[in-house]
Amino acid sequence: MTETKSNNGLKVIAGLLGVILLGVIIYTVSLYQDKQKTTALLTKEKELVVEDLTSLKSEYDKAILESNATNEELVSARDNIAKYIDSVQTMKADIASLYRYRKQVGILTKEREQLLRKVDSLTRSNTFLAMQRDSTYVELEKQTIFNDSLVVQNTQLADVLEKGSALNLSKFSVDAVKERSSGKLVSTSRARATDKLKVCFTVADNVIAQAGDREFYIEVLDPQGNVLGESFSKTTDSGASVTYSKGTDFYYENRSLDVCDFIDKPAGDFQKGNYMVNVYDNGLKLLGTSKFQLK
Repeated sequence: MTETKSNNGLKVIAGLLGVILLGVIIYTVSLYQDKQKTTALLTKEKELVVEDLTSLKSEYDKAILESNATNEELVSARDNIAKYIDSVQTMKADIASLYRYRKQVGILTKEREQLLRKVDSLTRSNTFLAMQRDSTYVELEKQTIFNDSLVVQNTQLADVLEKGSALNLSKFSVDAVKERSSGKLVSTSRARATDKLKVCFTVADNVIAQAGDREFYIEVLDPQGNVLGESFSKTTDSGASVTYSKGTDFYYENRSLDVCDFIDKPAGDFQKGNYMVNVYDNGLKLLGTSKFQLK
């Protein structure tokens, strides 16, 4: 009887242990399943954080490419996000860390919006400044062309005025003369009878010429081509040069003016043959030429 009771007690204990063991197994399996779910959720959350950060980085890359010039703030922000991505990918996922990074994603998103607004404002400002600069360049180019045109016009006008203000001869004559004892001069064509050469010319009127003292140069060439007279020399700044017989001074007042001067005979008599007389202005411009013959 006692042995029967003992066996029943053992059975009860064994049953209780079996129930407890079954409970422990069920609890352990439940804990494992919960851990697996938690791990899967943490992994999924980690992937979402990385995805959000990668999206932010891509937006920065796009903004940098679209920017006309490299923006240091954009580049720095993009590089920071790249560091966050590396940190999240290598970290051991836990709720606290993922919460901290999820919060950082929100901060970075707001920072991106502020930076992009700032870059957009700078881009618009730079575009406006570029338009103003281009407009200024166009106006400067127009002004340069206009100034060059004025220089050309002024140069042309100066040339016209210079040419227009130059004096010219309307008449020019040379006469071989003999001086009588009374002082009267009579024309002659004989070399031995010639005492002087009378050179006369008429300076034409010119309203735009500058009034004042003028000097013309008379060059007389004998039959051998020698210059009669004292043979003075005149050279201009441009290098032009002439040897002349006599300089004739007169005062010009913009009106037609008759001028006469005399070339004395050389030592001895004038030679027979053909003579040439030239008249030059102060710039050595040839104003007139006359030829005559002495017999």
